[in-house]
Amino acid sequence: MTVEKYTPNQTTTLSGPADVLRSQQSDTAMTDHQSPRIGFVSLGCPKNLVDSERILTQLRTEGYDVVPTYNDADLVIVNTCGFIDAAVEESLDTIGEALKENGRVIVTGCLGIKDDEIREVHPNVLAVTGPHAYEEVVNQVHTHLPKPAHNPFADLVPDHGIKLTPRHFAYLKISEGCNHRCTFCIIPSMRGDLVSRPVGEILDEAKRLKAGGVNELLVISQDTSAYGVDVKHQTGFWDGMPVKTHLKQLCQKLGGMDMWVRLHYVYPYPHVDDLIPLMNEGKILPYLDIPLQHANKRILRLMKRPGSADRTLERIRKWREICPELIIRSTFIVGFPGETEEEFEELLTFIREARLDRVGCFMYSPVEGAKANELADPVPEEIKQARHQRFMEIQESISAQKLQERIGKEYLIVIDSVDAEGATGRTFADAPEVDGIVHLNGVYDVKPGQRVWAEIIHADNHDTWAVPVEDELEEEADSAHSAVME
Repeated sequence: MTVEKYTPNQTTTLSGPADVLRSQQSDTAMTDHQSPRIGFVSLGCPKNLVDSERILTQLRTEGYDVVPTYNDADLVIVNTCGFIDAAVEESLDTIGEALKENGRVIVTGCLGIKDDEIREVHPNVLAVTGPHAYEEVVNQVHTHLPKPAHNPFADLVPDHGIKLTPRHFAYLKISEGCNHRCTFCIIPSMRGDLVSRPVGEILDEAKRLKAGGVNELLVISQDTSAYGVDVKHQTGFWDGMPVKTHLKQLCQKLGGMDMWVRLHYVYPYPHVDDLIPLMNEGKILPYLDIPLQHANKRILRLMKRPGSADRTLERIRKWREICPELIIRSTFIVGFPGETEEEFEELLTFIREARLDRVGCFMYSPVEGAKANELADPVPEEIKQARHQRFMEIQESISAQKLQERIGKEYLIVIDSVDAEGATGRTFADAPEVDGIVHLNGVYDVKPGQRVWAEIIHADNHDTWAVPVEDELEEEADSAHSAVME
């Protein structure tokens, strides 16, 4: 969807990891039921999903089986989210369900930093570990479930590891933690300060993913723009050549791997301007996920966020001059403590003028431990809801207008799924799971990951409909310019 809000239960379920592994049996042979069996639930954001993939990769490498039901599991791991109250509630409910249905549960993830809070509600959990504590989670599994007799010929794990996404796209996490102290956020207290991965390690992972069938990389972190700041952008090496630990240099290398490269969670630092020419040249996708959060300068200061409406609008104008095909996704918070009607109206004026392509809108919600809880003049719930509705109505109108402008144009569509109604896919302008989709009704002779040129013939507020214009399917990833109308 173009405009969304947090909805519980939009997460990986217990059956998800096992189903994904079994769908990839040609790459990853499943163990028989003589091996210890793990149930796995992954909650929360894509960054948490990457953590789940790493844990599962290690467990599968050691020969543990991953099963889709509580009854079949010898032990259940719940990778939790703890960012906002609704996510905490969902995590605690999931832990409770796992305890009720299975009884043997290890908890990890962001909520894991609140060991006492978890054990107060669920005292019978076997162990609690924090976020990105991969070795600790695996060690706890060893403690409570015997390590299998590993057979490297039966328990094959692909070079790119276990993935919980479809084969043709993958999340590539480039750093952990965050140096910002936004007053509405507690991520640094959960995941710590910024720690950038070595650039060569990231590029090696990207190369393995490419070899494993991935043709779209979604680059993620808590603060993607800050990549390398913690190591002062030191020079690393890859394939014997020097490469700076810097987002631009990383994107240049990723852009040479013949895959779609999509950037998420990009803070509006000045050097983001240097990425736009790469998008215009087709090195990476002309798609920028940049969480702006608000437009009013005073509210941004209260949030401890950079920027102002005038400067941001000017930068967006320059970006579009350099790269006219640029798609911008952003998120905003309405009803932040102290937000006046005039300041909210300034935000509405900003989104009318910015005409962003994809926007998420969230009502401010107090988070335990966040500094914003101490701010004066909380906005009443009914006003927050009314502002959220007004915001969404305006943005949905902008989204509908922008999608109408696509009608009659041809795009390269990556196929994500095929069902009884036909195929569904995405253009370069659509990130998986958060943006709109393209419906190709009646088209069945395609497979996930394949690409086909199609003409947009209809659009609503969120999605589009298209018909193929070529018989030949595009098997290889094309450049960003190939992804839009020729």
